[in-house]
Amino acid sequence: MLPLEEYIEQAFFFETFRLRLDDGFSTQEFLAMIRNELLATTQLPLAVDFLLTDMKHTGVLSAAMSRLEHYFTPFQTFVIAESEREEGRFDFRIALEILACEVKYRSENPPVQGLFFYQFETLCRNRLGYDRGLEVMIRDDVYNNDWKTWLSILRRQIGLVDLADMIFYRSEFYKQKNNDAGVIPLFGEREGRIAFATRKRDPMYLFSALSRHLGYPSVPRQKHAVEEENLVPVLQRRIEHLENRLQLIEEELRGGINLNRYFVH
Repeated sequence: MLPLEEYIEQAFFFETFRLRLDDGFSTQEFLAMIRNELLATTQLPLAVDFLLTDMKHTGVLSAAMSRLEHYFTPFQTFVIAESEREEGRFDFRIALEILACEVKYRSENPPVQGLFFYQFETLCRNRLGYDRGLEVMIRDDVYNNDWKTWLSILRRQIGLVDLADMIFYRSEFYKQKNNDAGVIPLFGEREGRIAFATRKRDPMYLFSALSRHLGYPSVPRQKHAVEEENLVPVLQRRIEHLENRLQLIEEELRGGINLNRYFVH
């Protein structure tokens, strides 16, 4: 765990990053300017310097973050790496928003159960892959050995065994209900009761119930809606671009492109 001021500055960093991208700043421009806004008594300005230097060579942030595991958690690096995949559909801005919310939650010294549900909901809601996602969660030192063992079991059985069942069987509620002294509960009585009530259902119903009843944070959602009035101009520009490309191809097939129209006489 990092000192509280580190988490506060990280939350500010991720949230400001997202807002500056919306304002039209590039990633390198943001990294170059944000350093002066961060507390010099934290490690984050040094981390930002490293991110900026490494990004000039690699073009991505996740490569540098993976080399700063003493500062950025494996889960943070994983989320950014998934948003940087060219073939993926996970938006970089929503990744920053997810990390901003997660680090704010960490700064409140949350129960480990709440952090687990937030990270696992991130994997589910954004289809980031259970195998690799749970692998990086296991490497997070916030989970003790009992948790790491259970996460390893979850990694092997997810998709074969219902998530709510696995939570119920490792809860205080199951231990009380079955008088089973051999169970080492990882979840409390209320988590177990909610898991029991949402068995054989979509995991999103479980996460929603946990948020309503226990106040666990919800994962920011991808915004897919596109207003129709904004869609029409975009399609018009794309059609014009395609028409220009087709015109150039036709001219080349007829004997060459007339370059004179591109010069000012």
